[in-house]
Amino acid sequence: MEPIYLDYNATTPIDPEVADVMMPFLKQKFGNPSSSHWFGIITRKALINAREQAANLINCKPEEIIFTSGGTESNNYALRGYAFANRHKGNHLITSSIEHPSIIEVCKYLEKHNFKVTYLPVDKNGLVSVKSVKKAVRKDTILISIMHANNEVGTIQPIAKIAEVANENGICMHTDAAQSLGKIPVDVSELNIDLLSIAGHKIYAPKGIGALYIKQGIKLEKLILGAKQENGCRSGTENILEIVGLGKACEIAKQNLPENYEHLKAMQDRLWNGLVREIPDVRLNGHPEKRLPNTLNVSFLNMNEYFQISLFLEIAASAGAACHSNSFTFSPVLEAMNVPIEYAKGTIRFSTGKMTTKKEIDSAIKKITEIYNTQIR
Repeated sequence: MEPIYLDYNATTPIDPEVADVMMPFLKQKFGNPSSSHWFGIITRKALINAREQAANLINCKPEEIIFTSGGTESNNYALRGYAFANRHKGNHLITSSIEHPSIIEVCKYLEKHNFKVTYLPVDKNGLVSVKSVKKAVRKDTILISIMHANNEVGTIQPIAKIAEVANENGICMHTDAAQSLGKIPVDVSELNIDLLSIAGHKIYAPKGIGALYIKQGIKLEKLILGAKQENGCRSGTENILEIVGLGKACEIAKQNLPENYEHLKAMQDRLWNGLVREIPDVRLNGHPEKRLPNTLNVSFLNMNEYFQISLFLEIAASAGAACHSNSFTFSPVLEAMNVPIEYAKGTIRFSTGKMTTKKEIDSAIKKITEIYNTQIR
């Protein structure tokens, strides 16, 4: 019997509707969209349609969407592309201490190329202060990159307010929306941002596909040199099979957002209430209210490694700490939030999805309780 899957923040299964629209492009519709004949026209139309579907999800123009290989590439291109194309304006960037590695590592790379980076702290709930953003702004600041919602604890950042600070100072604003899309509303006009990253496999599309929103007028250094695909930013024959899948996933995400939100929240609440009822001293990590509806990051007091091993045989979830030769390494997010060590080493992230059922949640509560009572009590 397979474990219960509660790790939707790590990746999602491909939606059956997404798989269905992809199949013709796997078997019959193989043309190069740059070709002028019938086979090329078919795939070019599919490319145009997918771009419109992605644009509709975040309320932007289709020409402001370029397709990438995923969220990591989108983040890399947003920061590196903008920094190098605009270094004549300044060399200072602002980000937070709880960003995804695909942001943090790029920032470290840029620091090796004479850029300066300010890493903002967060409070105990993982929230970035708008005041701290204002204080960090300098005359040479050219880019602010703060994630829309944290992948580990689910805390939703005040992106619109941070973007106000950026706009008032003529600074480009980027947000990594990989975890928020399909769970909460994401509208680039309301957020008033310039760059936004999308990861396909977080919204029930295939792995290996993503997108980057680039507001008209924003200049990025070319990512891949060659022909003129993707507005000349990312040359190379387009991955039509997966682009079509991403487009359909975006369409479904927009259509079903209210329904998905309610379901995700109900499943998360059911799990949390069950854990609180059955297990003493369980701790919630992340903002109690400003949090993704599907993300439940909890810490079990004095959890040992056997609890974690036993748990992952029954339930697919993510650990917030790892044991190495009698020592623990903690998630940088938990460290930034100053989660006490006795709790941090017992951290598990459960994330629900649109396929999650009440039966699975109730079974998970039962299994977690049984393992807790066996391994810890």
